[in-house]
Amino acid sequence: MVAHLVRLKLTLLRNALRRSPWQVVGLVVASLYGLGALVLVVASMAVLSVQEPDIRGLVTVLVGSVLVLGWWVVPLIAFGLDSTVDPARFVTFAIPRRSLLTGLAIAGVIGVPGLVTVGAALSMAGVWWRTPAALVVGVLCAALAVATCVIGARATTSAASTLVTGRRFREVMAAVAVLPIIVIGPVIGRVTSGTTITEDLLRQVAEVLSWTPFGASWAVPGDVADGQWGLAAARFGIAVVTLAVVALVWDRALAHALVNPAHQKVSSKGRGLGWFDRLPATPLGAVTARCLTYWARDPRYALAVAVVPVLAIVLYIVNPGGDTVLLIGPIAAYLMGWGISADVAYDGTAFWTHVAAPLRGTADRLGRVIAAGAIAVPAVTILVVGSALIARQPHTVPALLGLSFGVLLTSLGGSSILSALVVYPVQLPGESPFQTKQGASTASVVSQLVGWLAVMALCLPEMILALMAVRGGSVALGWVTLVVGLVLGSTLLAIGVRVGGRTLDRTGPSLLSKIVAFA
Repeated sequence: MVAHLVRLKLTLLRNALRRSPWQVVGLVVASLYGLGALVLVVASMAVLSVQEPDIRGLVTVLVGSVLVLGWWVVPLIAFGLDSTVDPARFVTFAIPRRSLLTGLAIAGVIGVPGLVTVGAALSMAGVWWRTPAALVVGVLCAALAVATCVIGARATTSAASTLVTGRRFREVMAAVAVLPIIVIGPVIGRVTSGTTITEDLLRQVAEVLSWTPFGASWAVPGDVADGQWGLAAARFGIAVVTLAVVALVWDRALAHALVNPAHQKVSSKGRGLGWFDRLPATPLGAVTARCLTYWARDPRYALAVAVVPVLAIVLYIVNPGGDTVLLIGPIAAYLMGWGISADVAYDGTAFWTHVAAPLRGTADRLGRVIAAGAIAVPAVTILVVGSALIARQPHTVPALLGLSFGVLLTSLGGSSILSALVVYPVQLPGESPFQTKQGASTASVVSQLVGWLAVMALCLPEMILALMAVRGGSVALGWVTLVVGLVLGSTLLAIGVRVGGRTLDRTGPSLLSKIVAFA
């Protein structure tokens, strides 16, 4: 069964490469990036291997701890986990859970991150080549560490997904659970900003990490090289217990997922038609009502909005009372404006109603913009005014509003065009927010990069004016920035809605066929 799951992973990857050029581009880019990182690590370990044993132990523990922590944390806040072999697909098959766990764990290594991690772990074990016993133990501990990375990542994401199965609970707790992870970096940066990083400090950190689940397995070869067999046994025990615990957590989460697959609860109580009752019975009103319902009830939108206040906290921690917090308004404007670039993908196969109905693309684009704007405009206004008051620079409000509204309107216009051209796989309602759909990473990253560059270029006038107004303390120039931002942004939004609408009229059927293929 394990071999079947591994072959299934390889077959799915091969078919994806044949079907989607984005997959080919993504694999090439990721492979080059991973190969470069691996070459750097191997070269560094080769240099490290001729250093003193205590230096080797120090570096391997620090680097290895970061590697394990990255595997456990990054999927929660960034890219998610590869869902090519999603456990939910095996709900209807009577596969022994132990075989399924083993197969999914091995399949998790297949891919650029897994292979790079294996190579890096073996290179870190290779630094002990001068001590045969330490080298043998190092290879064993490297395998243990890789297993801890892969299974630990599955455990953390599965546990987090289990905690946020309820829609209302998920909307709040997903952001709350991620908050400490996001702010820990800036907090550490603030604490250590006035501290000189010395070798003694690094040794103290490494000593602490060597007794934690992150660094225990990496410290064992160093203890063996020093003849400290008692310490080696103790730390090896910690590493084994860590692997057993994360495997147990994943096993329990997987058992829950197989018995209780993700689904949406449907209320049996009639509560009217919501926004459809409140807005005009026109094509534009229908699209707006549907999108407002998304923003109010779909956790995928709620999670995107929840990032905004978290970002504000991070910017404040980085530079309390400084100018950095003033960036929250423009950044939030971009995030919320560009958020509708995946609207068509989030529609899923329900997008057929837009294609089949006598709905003009312009009405579709404008309805989505109005819904997003109803949420974004008050949110951005509050963030701009609040950040200016926190920074004790209330005179910057007009300039920041001009920049933020310019960015918001421009990004909404750009999203209206992009979402009529590109769709990629996204999480379905009720699915784990911590997984990445097959084929989604490359398209989403490229679209975000293109969008960021385009918005930056188109918003240069208000950006320059806002910078001059804030730095020069000119209130008059700030009001000029506000006017320019509103006029230029509105113009670009109108162009985006018109061009995006015409494009959608032409590409709607092909977009629907792609969405159906993703399902």
